[in-house]
Amino acid sequence: MSDDKARISLAGSVSLGTGVMIGAGIFALVGQVAGLAGDWFPLAFLLGAIVAGASAYSYIRYSSVNPSSGGIAMLLKDAYGPGVIAGSFSLFMYVSMVVAESLLARTFGTYLLRPFGLQDSVVLVPLLGVIAIAAAAIVNLLGNRLVEASATTTAVAKILGIAVLAIAGIVGTAVAGDGLFAHASGDAPDVFGLLAGTTLCVLAYKGFTTITNQGDDIRDPKKNIARSIVISLAICAALYLLITISVASSIGAEGAADARDYALAQAAEPLFGSWGVGITVAIAVVATVSGLLASLYSVSRLYAMLQDMRQAPALPAKVHHQPLIITAGLAIVTTAFLDLTQIASMGALLYLTMDIAVQWGVIRHLREKIHAVRWLPVLTIVLDLAILIPFTILKIQDDPLTVVVAAAVATAIFIGQVVAVKARERSA
Repeated sequence: MSDDKARISLAGSVSLGTGVMIGAGIFALVGQVAGLAGDWFPLAFLLGAIVAGASAYSYIRYSSVNPSSGGIAMLLKDAYGPGVIAGSFSLFMYVSMVVAESLLARTFGTYLLRPFGLQDSVVLVPLLGVIAIAAAAIVNLLGNRLVEASATTTAVAKILGIAVLAIAGIVGTAVAGDGLFAHASGDAPDVFGLLAGTTLCVLAYKGFTTITNQGDDIRDPKKNIARSIVISLAICAALYLLITISVASSIGAEGAADARDYALAQAAEPLFGSWGVGITVAIAVVATVSGLLASLYSVSRLYAMLQDMRQAPALPAKVHHQPLIITAGLAIVTTAFLDLTQIASMGALLYLTMDIAVQWGVIRHLREKIHAVRWLPVLTIVLDLAILIPFTILKIQDDPLTVVVAAAVATAIFIGQVVAVKARERSA
């Protein structure tokens, strides 16, 4: 009984999941998505929820049969064997999660500096992000019960805060006599841009995958992992739709794209003045810090499993808490050297590539074992490709460096796994 009480509850798991999702995804990506999707950016977030929901099916089925702290790494190992493919795509997932932590950290710095007009500082933004990561790592060292307690408290605060802010914005626009989409041009959607924008929106939901890493720590994992994923996705989809409609009614897609990394704070100013900006900044700070706490916990669990599977490098044995230290260290490096746009783009490219590998593995090798239908993983691959291809084309045209960096990281991972597998075979 005492051991069960020490495990994470369903509410705690939902808090950790939403803690990762309701962070940089909504605070930093709205402006970027608006720049791609135009007036239809709220629809892009809804489409992102549909893609994430379809994708979640395979993770839910596998976790319900085989819950573990490795989550996705174990799924890929079961599907492809303990070789180069499983190791490479597991590290794709790991790196995309580390990149997401950097997105949270950079967003923390951007919003915290917004009231002082320093949100574009090339020194202070990454510096504050690094401090946030270090602080979150220290809290994680104190134990998962503290992480769960803080996640539950902050999750409630930011969900209520974002909901109130969004509803107040929509009501305020209505009272002022403006239509919800008064800023819209009325043009037909640019389907290519809408699909590309949806790619970034998926990042705002992909935090659900961290829930699959809680298998060893959650109560009744065969039931609660699935419940936690569904509840977290539903909560986030509702909040994202509310807040994006509020932003669209306040400053429109053009205003959101101009503000880019701090669109929510910019949207609060016309209706609520400096008070609205202050409240938005406070919610953003809570959301990003709690997101870092939850993400560092879940991602370090994944790295620990990869180390156990000898698919990820280790520090000298005398160094304790290696997964957490390595994860925080990599997130700090990414935060220091990449901006929000580059971080988001690289994370999206790696994550969707990994997700396609997961869905194909379920179709080819795991469908009968986990009692999964075939059509949902097939549909997920189609959806992933439908948004990934337009996004990649636009990035090659507008930001080829990010695509090159993502390709270089992917290549380095594959080469590293080839070397690691050969070393394991020699030692065996």
